[in-house]
Amino acid sequence: MSTLRQQNPLIHCMTNLVVTNFTANGLLAIGASPVMAYAKEETHEMAEAADALLLNIGTPSETVVESMIHAGQAANKKGTPVILDPVGAGATSFRNEMIARILQHVDITLIRGNAGEIAAILGEVGTVKGVDAQIKTDPVVLAKRAAEELKTLIVVTGEQDVVTDGSRTVTIKNGHEWLTRVVGTGCLLGGVLAAYLAINRDDKIKAAAEGLAYYGVAAERAYAKASDRGVASFQLEFLDALSTLSEEEAESFYRMEWL
Repeated sequence: MSTLRQQNPLIHCMTNLVVTNFTANGLLAIGASPVMAYAKEETHEMAEAADALLLNIGTPSETVVESMIHAGQAANKKGTPVILDPVGAGATSFRNEMIARILQHVDITLIRGNAGEIAAILGEVGTVKGVDAQIKTDPVVLAKRAAEELKTLIVVTGEQDVVTDGSRTVTIKNGHEWLTRVVGTGCLLGGVLAAYLAINRDDKIKAAAEGLAYYGVAAERAYAKASDRGVASFQLEFLDALSTLSEEEAESFYRMEWL
């Protein structure tokens, strides 16, 4: 985190319409610089200039996905980390097709999703409500299978977060359930992981694990201050925690285990 704040990485976020403002503010809070660019005519230039690229398909369209592919390929040429957040995977056939197109044409560094979304990418069917998918599968087993099949780093988020490249695996038990009651916290996490990967490309699994743990501790601190007021206050306290929580303080609360 201290390195991140010093380096101020530029994170190109191609995210969904619902969470743009919250994602930008969250990235500013941790010390990164967000930029949102979607037009096909400029995404490749923005991706070339950025230190990491986030592709979030929360509100997909043919035009947006085409722009994402252009940006992703430009990032690949520069060796820039590309993070995919397959929001709502399994909800519709169109959404599944768009995810498949991105995976076919872009080399993804890390995929972050809940268990239902990761399972849907692998072709498993779960319970879908809107864009929220659920499946009863051991998240560690699921994450390892996804890493092996998709040949990329996998993050499965939930009550216990899992990070794996198929051989090395980390579980993180920080966080709070109120994160699920504020729109955009999962999407912002994709941007935070992008920022962590931007400053530590040599050990991506360690970078992702530390990003998840820091994010979780910030949520725990926010809940402790806002529990008697409600989720709106939690959202504000969470942004404050992301901007003020020191690396040393966060590490003392990490619940991280290497398997």
